[in-house]
Amino acid sequence: MAGTALTLVGIGTPALAAAERQVYVAMGDSFSAGSVVLPQSDLFTCARSAINYAALLAKEIKVDELRDVTCGGATTSDFTNPQKGIISGTNPPQYGALSADTTLVTVGIGGNDIGLVGLATSCVNLLPVGASCKAANTAGGVDKYATKIDAFAATYGTVIEQIRQRAPRAEIVMVGYPTGIKPRGCWPLVPVLPQDADYIQANMDRLNARMAEQSAAHGAKYVDIRTPSIGHDACQPIGVKWIEGLIPSVVNNSFAPLHPNAAGLAAVVPSIRKVL
Repeated sequence: MAGTALTLVGIGTPALAAAERQVYVAMGDSFSAGSVVLPQSDLFTCARSAINYAALLAKEIKVDELRDVTCGGATTSDFTNPQKGIISGTNPPQYGALSADTTLVTVGIGGNDIGLVGLATSCVNLLPVGASCKAANTAGGVDKYATKIDAFAATYGTVIEQIRQRAPRAEIVMVGYPTGIKPRGCWPLVPVLPQDADYIQANMDRLNARMAEQSAAHGAKYVDIRTPSIGHDACQPIGVKWIEGLIPSVVNNSFAPLHPNAAGLAAVVPSIRKVL
């Protein structure tokens, strides 16, 4: 009898398959949703791409169910509250997708909470001389964005604990932000001053560092996207870059400036798989 039972487990019975059902919940903002990267699965509410990293990962690891609630423009407040649609409709609170049977959760969030895209657009200088956004944001010896990021850091820990309460079986994976721009930038291709390019990237790096620290402190895994995306920033040519510039290259089926294109979304998958 014992030998027979062992054989049945080895070949995989229907009961065993049911017990191992894999439910993947993807949460996050536009960098996770793949906003306006074609083809879209939810253009009007969340600008969610059908080929974002959650969709590609779910296919590769063959999950039984994917609940993708990533949404363009999302902040951590949209995890607990409904989010107004980008064009129409309403996205339910992202925490609502979690349940006791959830086995994997990926989270990419924080950029909108501290205003990263707003920082980047405020740094645009169409002439090679002009007011520096770094100078404006560090006047008086206080770095406004560094202060925002450090104050926000504990929210990552709260997010992890809130997920764990709702999905106690789930493996929680926090996904960082990529390299957006190379050192000293590439004016006029991306029209920001060299010192401002470095300031933008420094704040992306700071946010990633706080995410990694909180992940470690709260028992979640952190995925470094910054390192593998070096050399694939918005300054690179079409076919090399994973992040679009201020004028997206529609040949990449991407229409969102300063956001990942299709190649950038696909490139996240191997990094996630390494930590699973």
